Amino acid sequence: MNLHKDANEDKIRKVMKEFIGINIQKPPVRSAVKRVERERTVYYLDVLEIDGKNVLFRVGCEAGTYIRTLAVQIGRKLGTGASMYQLVRTKVAMFDDTNWISLHDLKDALEFYNQGEDKEIRKIIYPIEKAVEHLPKIWVFDNAVDSLCHGAELNIPGISKFSEGIEKGDMIAVMTLKDELIAIGESLLDYEDMNKKSRGSAVKIKRVVMEIGVYPKREV
Repeated sequence: MNLHKDANEDKIRKVMKEFIGINIQKPPVRSAVKRVERERTVYYLDVLEIDGKNVLFRVGCEAGTYIRTLAVQIGRKLGTGASMYQLVRTKVAMFDDTNWISLHDLKDALEFYNQGEDKEIRKIIYPIEKAVEHLPKIWVFDNAVDSLCHGAELNIPGISKFSEGIEKGDMIAVMTLKDELIAIGESLLDYEDMNKKSRGSAVKIKRVVMEIGVYPKREV
């Protein structure tokens, strides 16, 4: 972040700490979403270095938080004005900067793939299941998969097993018994209710990942 005027270091650190928690933001003019005010949470904000008007900091925040806007808000609160100078995304969910692949490496791997060698590209492109490793999971019977692929809610009779500690409202990864990702949904029940109930809806499907027909509906 670049401050537009000089400021006392202690004041900078104090003001920036005040932005930890819920913030009201309006997306910047150049953004892909409608410019309306919305709440976004900053989980931590650590000042790493202050060099004159340049402030290097690390922030952990809710998806959809605009760091450009956060810098402007901090500058306004300081009374100096400020703008984002540079942004490096270091982590998203369970992916972090240790997983980074350069575009050059990707290009080389693609060249090998086009020549019939897939070893390098398999190191780069993870299966979709990698992206949901951090989510609680529900595994379903094979005969429930087709309905889910058509967008139906997951009912309790279709469940084989599920992760401990699920709470109502949690984002859930719905899996086959072979650990294939079917869909992402919102849990309608907590862990105890799933154990107790024998029927009713358990998960509201939000996004289907598996293609229709992978587990065709069985004829009765």
